[in-house]
Amino acid sequence: QVQLVESGGGLVQAGGSLRLSCAVSGRTFGSYTMGWFRQAPGKEREFVASIRWSGGTTNYAASLKGRFTISRDNAKNTVYLQMNSLKPEDTAVYYCATRRSSLTTYEYWGQGTQVTVSS
Repeated sequence: QVQLVESGGGLVQAGGSLRLSCAVSGRTFGSYTMGWFRQAPGKEREFVASIRWSGGTTNYAASLKGRFTISRDNAKNTVYLQMNSLKPEDTAVYYCATRRSSLTTYEYWGQGTQVTVSS
C-alpha cells in the first residue's frame, strides 16, 4: 500500500519561505515520479513540480520556476518542495502525488497540507 504524508505547511508572511515534505512508503522508487500540486479555494488543482526518483529529472510549472525547488532524499524516502519569495497567491492546499514514470496520471495522493501566505 502506497502512502504519502505531507508536512511543513503553515502561515507565512509574503516574501517568506517554507519547505514542504512528503514522506513516501510502500513504493519501489526506481521508475517512479513524484509530483507536487496545489489547489486554491475556488480554483482547480494545478501542477507545481515533479521529479523522477531515478535520475532526479525535474519539471516545473513555468510560472513557479525560480521560486520553487523540488528535491528528494533517497535515504529518507522523502520528497521536498522548497518555496521561496512566497506571495499571497501561493495560498493553497499543497498535495504530494506519485505515479509510475510510464504513466501520465498520478495514482496515489497525500492528504494535503495548507499553506497560507499573508500580505
